[in-house]
Amino acid sequence: MSKSKTVFVCQNCGHTAPKWSGKCNGCDSWNTLIEEIHEVSKSKKSNHNLNSFREPIGINLIAGSKIERIVLHFAEFNRVLGGGIVPGSLVLIGGEPGIGKSTLILQTALNLNRNVIYISGEESESQIKLRADRIGINNKDCSILSETCIENILATLNKLMPEIVIIDSVQTVFSEELSSSPGTISQIRECTRQLQIFAKKTGIPVILIGHINKEGEIAGPMVLEHIVDTVIQFEGDSNHFYRLLRPKKNRFGATNEIGVFEMSAEGLIEISDPGNILLTSRDIHLSGVAYATMGEGVRTLMLEVQALTSSAVYSSPQRSANGFDSRRFQMLLAVIEKRLSLRLAQKDVFLNIAGGLKVNDPAVDLAVVAAVISSFYDKRIANNICFIGEVGLSGQIRPVSYSDKRIGEAVRLGFNKVFIAASQKVEMSKYAELVKVSDINDFAGKLFRN
Repeated sequence: MSKSKTVFVCQNCGHTAPKWSGKCNGCDSWNTLIEEIHEVSKSKKSNHNLNSFREPIGINLIAGSKIERIVLHFAEFNRVLGGGIVPGSLVLIGGEPGIGKSTLILQTALNLNRNVIYISGEESESQIKLRADRIGINNKDCSILSETCIENILATLNKLMPEIVIIDSVQTVFSEELSSSPGTISQIRECTRQLQIFAKKTGIPVILIGHINKEGEIAGPMVLEHIVDTVIQFEGDSNHFYRLLRPKKNRFGATNEIGVFEMSAEGLIEISDPGNILLTSRDIHLSGVAYATMGEGVRTLMLEVQALTSSAVYSSPQRSANGFDSRRFQMLLAVIEKRLSLRLAQKDVFLNIAGGLKVNDPAVDLAVVAAVISSFYDKRIANNICFIGEVGLSGQIRPVSYSDKRIGEAVRLGFNKVFIAASQKVEMSKYAELVKVSDINDFAGKLFRN
């Protein structure tokens, strides 16, 4: 027999205390005491003896089993999960407020011909019904429950035994055994642990929706991401239509897949070919516009890079980048000014990635340089040119990965001239005109040649 009580454990040294204090008496660290449930056994005798020994099994003797995944409505969602959701798995989806997490999961639940229970700690049943009516889907197999107590939730699940469970959101769920408020580290960790035990014991998959903090990471302890089987980030700009579903962790599939969606008045619409949609103004001949390829896992997307240079209004020139790393943008501007002798110190320079996407691929560097040069001289770049290359501090154009795949995507979308690094090894030369450049001086000399 055992009973439970709550103690406060230091996350640095493991020191325990019966009540919370700002400073740990064990290691003198501040704000490291976290409330945890501690099991106390009434028997002092140890049950660990030689009779508890278990013979390990050789891996080649273990019988393999084929897992039948649950195929969801959205093919893009299935792609990110690795072909569907695995029975008994714990999936965590995070994203900014208003990005469409709840809409995505509600659409998924309403389009499944399975017994799904949607548990919300943020909205009432009538509010969720209003959202379902807006989406325009009515599924009699989907049940709605507004509850935040984890003990009540588990009692309901054990009685109903649905096929899929959705919790919106994990930060609103709390355990009555802990005295801390919902959303604290101890509450999130304990509630997720109990949901994990339920999922593994019953084989019922559980989808958790999580909030993010100001740094863009999922709120709560890092151990939350270690507990779950799959962590998916729902990204995008709430002012734009496009959304990216990107896996950060997947025990049952790859993490180099992405799903692309478009937000509409009726909910989310999946986009199987996002390349053409992101190219918004190829027919408009303006300076400061260049096209590049962005590698997102195993998929390649075409991007429109827009730059604008103008005379500085204030004594300190402005440098602004939307959808691109601002520090890397500052570095590229310094390389342009140093190696090409362009006077950007008295210029305001603005950069934008069309479509509201966030780019971390260094292969877009060459397109950024091309757009800035085009805007500086007010000369437009031909709309059949694509730029693929990384720019170093010395001004050297460096090769990038998956060059053939990038060129193939550009050719498919009508680009027949591609700027690449001189040292880049490619096999797509017969499909497009390849312009090889060694550094940005060589690149600037060939940029506006027909």
